[in-house]
Amino acid sequence: MKFVFDLDGTICFKGKPLSGGIINALEACRQSGHEVIFASARPIRDLLPVLPEKMREFPMVGGNGAFVACNGVTKEVAAFETEIVGALRQIITAFQLPYLVDSQWDYAYTGSEAHPIYQNLDPLKIAKKVALQDLHDIVKVVLFPGENRDAVLFELQQLAVTLYEHASENIIDISPNGIDKWNGLTKLGVIEGEYIAFGNDANDVSMFLKAKESVCVGNHQVGDWATLQVPSEEAAIIEMLSHLSDKYK
Repeated sequence: MKFVFDLDGTICFKGKPLSGGIINALEACRQSGHEVIFASARPIRDLLPVLPEKMREFPMVGGNGAFVACNGVTKEVAAFETEIVGALRQIITAFQLPYLVDSQWDYAYTGSEAHPIYQNLDPLKIAKKVALQDLHDIVKVVLFPGENRDAVLFELQQLAVTLYEHASENIIDISPNGIDKWNGLTKLGVIEGEYIAFGNDANDVSMFLKAKESVCVGNHQVGDWATLQVPSEEAAIIEMLSHLSDKYK
């Protein structure tokens, strides 16, 4: 069986690398004959630092499906169409919005250095921070709408894009149209009904809907689409992973 894990808030907390307990649980899962896959909102660049080196070549989906990597190589990247990029830039300019914009590797960032997103941004210093106009093949956009949330959301909803709003961080996460975690998993050969998914946020719904079992970590609305739920506590997560690993041997 394939086991698919979101990172932040699911098995990775406060932007810190995976704990020893979680790493051991994932290794035990693999030793039981299962495959471990990571599926994160982070681009591959920012996904790698929270993983131990031995897991950085595992199959992974980044950028909510915009990136697909395997064996340490990014095999596919989904970018916004040119006209969508132009429309997003117009919205940024009209509302004077801070942003994080990712290309295939480099990024443009104008948000606050105090925001949690900044703390997780390229911690290994393996990319370049550049001006927005110097980015090519844009694959993911995060906007900080501030008091303009409703107006910004209205404008974005007129575009052919995939939107996720994270109210607790007051950000809007934007991906190319039709790109989500399930879309990314299909590019890794994952088959509907033949995997277990762990997640904790709205961007996990697409992979929950296609999973044999889906586990919501913590008390989140995405639990409405999950078959199972556990507290956001390491011991509970590890116990559930061990249970499912044994159940689907």
